[in-house]
Amino acid sequence: MKQNKYDVEKFFSAYEKMPRSIKGFEGAGEWHVLKALMPNMKDKKVLDLGCGFGWHCRFASEQAARSVIGVDISGKMLKKAREKTEDPSISYIQKPIEDIDFKESEFDVVISSLALHYIKSFGEIAKKVSKFLKSGGTFLFSVEHPIFTSRNEQDWYYDDGGNPVHWPIDNYQEEGIRHTSFLTEDVIKYHRTIATYINDLIRTGFIIKAVKEPIPSDEMLKSIPEMVHETRRPMFLIILAVKN
Repeated sequence: MKQNKYDVEKFFSAYEKMPRSIKGFEGAGEWHVLKALMPNMKDKKVLDLGCGFGWHCRFASEQAARSVIGVDISGKMLKKAREKTEDPSISYIQKPIEDIDFKESEFDVVISSLALHYIKSFGEIAKKVSKFLKSGGTFLFSVEHPIFTSRNEQDWYYDDGGNPVHWPIDNYQEEGIRHTSFLTEDVIKYHRTIATYINDLIRTGFIIKAVKEPIPSDEMLKSIPEMVHETRRPMFLIILAVKN
């Protein structure tokens, strides 16, 4: 299902006000881990799947990438990305990730930030990425952690005082659609296990180089005290893989 909530005016307006939408990397609790895994971008051709406001596209360009293509389903996202981008080496394409079609071995690096849990089949995307990557090319992506996506109700269990007691997990092995509430909207995500992410990559011919379950940086934990709850369960999963 190619759901595009971001072009709904009310939803997009609420999304624009989120800390990570305003602050970019400074508002992204997982960025310090993702950044450390980024490959050398110098003279590389880079593809960003689900590029949103184009933060990672501009980062790749700042690291001397030869060219960068950002793909996103949302016209509103890409309008904002283009407003923020002055570099002619960056181009944006409005298209669902499922429909991407590029030349074989066209890219050196494919990145994706918090987009692939909206895609029904990760295995099919892994096949496409493998086709578009050069031999030895890098596939680096983050998704919402399967512990986070296992239930429709992606929230804590609270005591009578409203304090988070624990994070419930249920139906973990039952992969598929989750109807979640995000910014007051019903948003469809696809839950899959950690094993599925890893085995789909292996079956597609990737070599796994790193698997991370990041927590916010020390600086963010100090500046935003409530972020301490993000150390109690993983919210993100980051995987670095190389095409064999």
